[in-house]
Amino acid sequence: MSNISVSADRKYEVEIDINWQAAIKPLLVDRGQVAIIVSEAMRDRIVGLPESDAQIHIFTVPDSEAGKSFATYQKVLDWLGAAGFTRNDLVIAVGGGAVTDLSGFVASTWLRGIDWVAVPTTLAAMVDAAVGGKTGINSEYGKNLIGSFYSPISVLVDLAWLETLSDRDFAAGLAEVLKSGFIVDRVIVELLKGKSVQEVRSDRALTLELISRTVGVKAKVVSGDFKESFDREILNYGHTLGHAIELHCKYSLRHGECVSIGLVFAANLANQTGILSDEITQLHLSILQKLGLPTTYESRHWAELRASMAIDKKSRSGTLRFVAISEIGKTLRIEAPSESDLLAAYERLSS
Repeated sequence: MSNISVSADRKYEVEIDINWQAAIKPLLVDRGQVAIIVSEAMRDRIVGLPESDAQIHIFTVPDSEAGKSFATYQKVLDWLGAAGFTRNDLVIAVGGGAVTDLSGFVASTWLRGIDWVAVPTTLAAMVDAAVGGKTGINSEYGKNLIGSFYSPISVLVDLAWLETLSDRDFAAGLAEVLKSGFIVDRVIVELLKGKSVQEVRSDRALTLELISRTVGVKAKVVSGDFKESFDREILNYGHTLGHAIELHCKYSLRHGECVSIGLVFAANLANQTGILSDEITQLHLSILQKLGLPTTYESRHWAELRASMAIDKKSRSGTLRFVAISEIGKTLRIEAPSESDLLAAYERLSS
């Protein structure tokens, strides 16, 4: 077991490799009511809860990105209102990134903020969505455009949840792990080089090290720039095109699969503009492909994707801004790239 501290709007611990039911018990003390928000797919796995004087409600929301809608958000708020939730009550998110995003946003806005705890059940949520205090829901114009910065009081990472994942979902989480390697921690890149998803997930010690290192990267970045004034933007490496693809495919691809394609695009763009070497550009492709992640998208969709990227959160006054790397662990921004460079970078991954 290891603990990693995050200092943001409040200080909290990410507890890694623990039993979440046992770890949740002290957090229930002096709570009148507790809302456990869980996706439909995970509802039957909420067992073994500790005894508590608190009244526990289990609220089920639609799976994946379908749960991050205005309708679901309002429904959960209505549940809390009907139950009479007060400021000393607690929200617990048990699920993947969509559930933690939604639950954190609910907690941040009910009575202008009540405590919440993240229990991530997917690799992507463990290393990314549940850590850092970004909460929110989706708009028809894009992903995570409505939300708030609001930290949980604790993040409980129980590796037993990983056994519930398909290889596809595990690999999708590894895209976020690799991202953290390219922007900060070279060791992550080395650990993943030449590995298949089956080789990674069958090696518990390796999985634990990758999770700990990735959470460590995010904790350090978030603690230094909680509200994404500039430095935290590096965590969006590969996400500018990735989010556009998510919207375009109506979330039929996993978030990590879209980030995988976005990482290839970001590397291509940096290479196209003379910032990144051919060797590291190719390294993105080889690691992602070995993990079984997608690295291409159809060329005919460029116009729609380009329009979606225009409202990316990093854009300023209509000017596109991309996180890029010049070498592993060295980040920079590409601002207002030419349309010809953008198209060339995309054509390389769509050919």
